Amino acid sequence: MSDGPSALTAGEVIVRRYFRGPHLSMAQAARVVRRSAHGLLLWVPIGSGFASLRCPDGSPMREEPIDRVAEAPLVTTSWRDRDVLMLVPPGRAHSVWWFFDRGRFEGWYVNLERPAVGWAAGTTAGLDTVDHTLDLLVAPDGTSRWKDEDEFHWATGRPGYWSADEARAVRAEGRRLRRAAAAGRFPFDGTWCDVRVDSLAPPMLDGELWRLRPAAWTLAAAA
Repeated sequence: MSDGPSALTAGEVIVRRYFRGPHLSMAQAARVVRRSAHGLLLWVPIGSGFASLRCPDGSPMREEPIDRVAEAPLVTTSWRDRDVLMLVPPGRAHSVWWFFDRGRFEGWYVNLERPAVGWAAGTTAGLDTVDHTLDLLVAPDGTSRWKDEDEFHWATGRPGYWSADEARAVRAEGRRLRRAAAAGRFPFDGTWCDVRVDSLAPPMLDGELWRLRPAAWTLAAAA
């Protein structure tokens, strides 16, 4: 994670953006809780600003070629799943999400993804990543299971996604985290499972910069 938004303070809003190839596929407003040695801790409660690509029938766009992604509308709505405390560790190919239902901790979600790249432009700051689709669901007792393996296999080797070698690295990162969960090591050791930040208002997606700005690594390569 670059130091683009390194001056962020608790309570500020950033946007987590996910790309498929050069195309923005999802944006998620998040409120900064704190920055620690473990990374950037974010709060994404129900009602937060959220946008994602949608198929013509309104369903989420998942197993679609890159050319279909380019044509799909990015629909703005709100986060509706669970309240989420999210850790984005610097330079690591994942983020870890703590799921809460009305304040009760339900388990962890490990999103396997490209290491986040930070950026800042005016009053807007963000973190850009590429979702590797393969995820882990980790129960409070540390047991875990893979999620979206079919989608991961479908994307591997296709243009705009990842190679077979890159897929092996993604799965290796997931296996490392599964071992940490089984052993009860951080972040699966109870840290932040009782955190209370629900007094923070849901963050929103403001303006159009989050929608129009190219991916951070594209701008860095052109500099």
